[in-house]
Amino acid sequence: MPVEALTYAELGVRLTISTKAARSLAKRLHLPRSISDDGKALVSVDLSEIRHTPRSPGRRGEAGNIALEAKIMALQAEIARLQTTAAGHRADFERERERADRLMVELLQATAETMAAREAAARLEGSLTAGGRGGPIDNHDQAGRRLGHLAAELVAADRKAHR
Repeated sequence: MPVEALTYAELGVRLTISTKAARSLAKRLHLPRSISDDGKALVSVDLSEIRHTPRSPGRRGEAGNIALEAKIMALQAEIARLQTTAAGHRADFERERERADRLMVELLQATAETMAAREAAARLEGSLTAGGRGGPIDNHDQAGRRLGHLAAELVAADRKAHR
């Protein structure tokens, strides 16, 4: 059979393939090309030497689509799993934050109570060493009364700290 000069579209019609497939085939077979007067590419080809069997058009695309859909489904399942995990972590974070806030309040209260107790202890210590009310302790009755006054001051300071 003689060598013919065909455009990609004409080659595609002769081989029952698309224009794009005809262009790809011409490149793959390294067929000589030239430019026609109207600016289109012409391919010099001997159709008897070309052994081309076209594939069914939808077969390759369907397999790719099925694989792509399966991948999309897997990724969507992974996203759902990660969202569930993130929600669980968020709930844990909120619980721990509330717990930390409660502990901070307790710590501040304990600090205030400690400071009040230290102040009361310093006052009591000062009243015992300096003689407090009425000078040095001479007998057991006076020591008992002073101890009662100190205990009352301690209780009052503790109540004040708890308010």
